[in-house]
Amino acid sequence: MNHPIAAVRLGETAYPPRLAEIPGPPETLFYRGTLPPPDGTAIAVVGTRKATREGRECARQLSRELASRGIIIVSGLAFGIDSAAHEGALDAHGKTIAVLGNGVDSIYPASHESLGRRIEASGAICSEYPPGTPALPFQFLARNRIVSGLSLAVVIVEAPLRSGALVTARHALDQGREVFVVPGPANHRNYAGSHMLIREGARLVTGAGDVLEDLGIVEPAHVECVTGRQRELPADPAMRALYTALAAAPEPLSVDSIAEITTLEPHVIQQTLTYLIFEGLVTERNGKFTLTQ
Repeated sequence: MNHPIAAVRLGETAYPPRLAEIPGPPETLFYRGTLPPPDGTAIAVVGTRKATREGRECARQLSRELASRGIIIVSGLAFGIDSAAHEGALDAHGKTIAVLGNGVDSIYPASHESLGRRIEASGAICSEYPPGTPALPFQFLARNRIVSGLSLAVVIVEAPLRSGALVTARHALDQGREVFVVPGPANHRNYAGSHMLIREGARLVTGAGDVLEDLGIVEPAHVECVTGRQRELPADPAMRALYTALAAAPEPLSVDSIAEITTLEPHVIQQTLTYLIFEGLVTERNGKFTLTQ
């Protein structure tokens, strides 16, 4: 391994803030490498171990494109879609995090030892299980809540009806994360779970651009002075309108007030606020919102 084993406890400064928000966060997170910074944006890309060649390539390309935009790719280092997602991030010289279902002193599956070393060098491998803990089936289902918990959103690529990726999707919904699904052939068993998620309301996407657009992750357009403060305004019209309204307001605003000022639909406001809060740009208190100082 490249790095010594480290550990961070819930409540400590270095503990990933998004993970701390979930129901039942791990009390201790063991890791090798470097955990993401508090303001880092992570997206999970997960799917079946028994992936098709097309599915693996889709996951690899999607992760490559996301990582090239500075997104941290989170997955589970399993065969199939997970390993392809990590490889895509590494292709782009980006950062990626692998969440294990065993202790971080060993890589499972063993054939991914080399990939694990590369992940550790660019990001981190982590686990809630102490060093020496073997890989047991129920632990992999439990670790899926950490995969989604570390992430702003989860992208599902190839999920049969019986798939750990569906467990990750359920955790994501419980945690208030967005769930995106890449569709596939109507009758292919590898997509039966994926299509079920779409019918239940998950967002259908065909590439990284769809994910970035739906999350409102855009390149900053320019820096503009708003009410005497230097603010970096995003290019997305909804984000610009909301950000400007909050910057100009003398006191925190409710969603209704923001809607009145910006004429944005309430669901657009809620989605945009969620992203800005995750990014640490907006603070919510007693149902009202203001720019983070």
